[in-house]
Amino acid sequence: MKEFWNERYAGDEFAYGKKANEFLVTECHRIKSGRVLCLAEGEGRNAAFLASKGLAVTAVDQSELGLRKTKELCGELGVEVTTIEADLDNFEIIPSYWDGIVSISAHLPPSIRKKVHRQVVSGIKPGGFLILEAYTAKQLDLPGIGGPPADQKGMFMSLSELKIELAGLNFVIAQETERTFDEGIYHQGLSAVVQVVAERAE
Repeated sequence: MKEFWNERYAGDEFAYGKKANEFLVTECHRIKSGRVLCLAEGEGRNAAFLASKGLAVTAVDQSELGLRKTKELCGELGVEVTTIEADLDNFEIIPSYWDGIVSISAHLPPSIRKKVHRQVVSGIKPGGFLILEAYTAKQLDLPGIGGPPADQKGMFMSLSELKIELAGLNFVIAQETERTFDEGIYHQGLSAVVQVVAERAE
């Protein structure tokens, strides 16, 4: 998969654009200060946006080319983000350390996703938030571009699964919905997503 993402991020253009994810922009006010971890952050559009809000952001991705473009984008915006090159299957989320964790289109095989989500629950500080948006399998029936390929249906997410995988967090927003994307060339048009904002109890 690393080769796939390096190829996608190899061009000069930003594959998913430079603007932050719309759901994140709407909900990031919940993370008022502190440290934020962005999972599978790609070219850094969400991390750079959060850093511009004064948060201490760490971006994790397996693609060195994506992280290089993260640094490029941060330079354009005059912000700083810590980058870590790592496969999420081997990445350890520090327990009770993060004021916020952001997971935008961080699609993983189910066994890895479940392991990562267990670490997400324990990694958020009491009073901290998870902000997540991902594609659901309904995406395959809609005209929008984005999400895992049809032959990897297990990498889509659903609200029912997330409520199990993220047990221990209090869900503030938990919905499956459709919205129109305009994020680079790979997230476009009417699409099916699951959206979660969840807080770790004090």
